[in-house]
Amino acid sequence: MIAIIDYGAGNLFSVKNALDFLGFENKITKSADDLRSADRLILPGVGAFPDAMRMLNESGLVGVIKEEVQKKPLLGICLGMQMLFEKGYEFGETDGLGLIKGSVKLMRPENLPIPHIGWNELELNEKCPLLDKNNEYVYFVHSYAAECPSENVAAYCDYGMKIPALVFNGNVYGSQFHPEKSGEVGLNILRRFEAL
Repeated sequence: MIAIIDYGAGNLFSVKNALDFLGFENKITKSADDLRSADRLILPGVGAFPDAMRMLNESGLVGVIKEEVQKKPLLGICLGMQMLFEKGYEFGETDGLGLIKGSVKLMRPENLPIPHIGWNELELNEKCPLLDKNNEYVYFVHSYAAECPSENVAAYCDYGMKIPALVFNGNVYGSQFHPEKSGEVGLNILRRFEAL
């Protein structure tokens, strides 16, 4: 079972709909017991980094998430990916979950608007079980981007700057793009995540 973590902020139902379409058992949940009994975890997110981290801390699930990723895969999506890092700098400095080294800062692409909205091409960087094809297109909506070691980046995209698009560290994976809104490419990433 895949537990979709409900802490009050996130694209919960679009993720659930994609998993339902694929026929994968899943559950939107706020329960620590559900997270412990699940085979995999998904941390969605939409909105501002400090608000999302505050809600996640208030949910009481941070400790459970940190324990469970020692044993099972976790996928952070969009803001959920950004929260995997050590710090975010939206409206000041906020501690993240610290599951991947690095921080999240406002994008400064040359001569391009932010937010970065739309389809963009993935460029493979490091081998990762979630992706093995180059030049796949996926759907992005974001204004902030991770700065992290290249060894943790499975794929970049180019939007006037190199943006870590798919990151990983041990059992922890993060997609800056929305796999649930990225057509067959995104569904294949979710299939690979379910097969880990």
